[in-house]
Amino acid sequence: MRVLVYGAGVLGSYLAHVLVRGGNDVTMLARGRRVDELLNDGLVIRHYFQLRTTVDKVNVITELQPEDVFDLIFVVMKYPDFQAVLPALAANHSRHVVITGNNASPGEMLSYLQDNSPVEKKVAFAFQLNGGWRESGRMISVRGPKVQMAIGGLGEELSWQSVINQAFVKTNYKLTYYKDMDEWLKSHMIMVLPLNFLAPASNGNLRQAARDKLLLNQTIDALDEGHQVLETLGVTITPASQAQLVRDKRKLLYIGLRIILATPFGRTLLSDKAVSADEMSALQHAFNELKLRANIPTPNWDKLQEYTPTLQN
Repeated sequence: MRVLVYGAGVLGSYLAHVLVRGGNDVTMLARGRRVDELLNDGLVIRHYFQLRTTVDKVNVITELQPEDVFDLIFVVMKYPDFQAVLPALAANHSRHVVITGNNASPGEMLSYLQDNSPVEKKVAFAFQLNGGWRESGRMISVRGPKVQMAIGGLGEELSWQSVINQAFVKTNYKLTYYKDMDEWLKSHMIMVLPLNFLAPASNGNLRQAARDKLLLNQTIDALDEGHQVLETLGVTITPASQAQLVRDKRKLLYIGLRIILATPFGRTLLSDKAVSADEMSALQHAFNELKLRANIPTPNWDKLQEYTPTLQN
């Protein structure tokens, strides 16, 4: 398949690597210094736990023209950056698009693409469950043996699911389909925000946070408050195990947080660099709007948010 990965950061790079190894003709859209890295050195990824480095050859473009038609486009970037690329996506004549990443407004994006495209757009939303960071000339990928992508439409089954599946037939990659990715993405946002308050709440010392009983319990209470906001607005927590972990398995979650914060892997995932400041700000703004609509108290969430003044209402 002819596939475009629009975005060449940590997650887009790993996705492109998987798709290349699966036999697809992969193009990456990159900007700035990343263009030269890809053209001169290829797609270089250091797989942190696997203790190996891979280099893949990919096609590289810097702009998406209307006539550049791909069988499938994955847009992989930070939530605040999606808005800027929607016009180019809408104008492009490719029909199948997967918008991948944290996202508090998938419905608006879907409407924009469908209303402003010269062709019928089939749009899915997804989140790739791995992490990492960028180093000069390469990406560091932090992952398990098989990376999972949560993917789906907005309240209906994807009629074109087979197109997505075809791209991953020859890969060691797990696609988990959900009927309503709006609910999944909002639920994921509830997990992302409080856990990423831990770094500023502990002045960046996550080892110290692991020993702070009050802070960890406050974080778990904040997670429950976030779930209550969504439920008040009629949003089903997805997957259901997320709410069950917070409410019914609190002790297990507490122990899990301590372990995560005490390990290098966990500290990487929850450091103040794991989610960028602009993405945190955009997600928190989206949550604050939901909280206003729900009109219920969230004292623990509000207290944690105070540790990051830039994210205040």
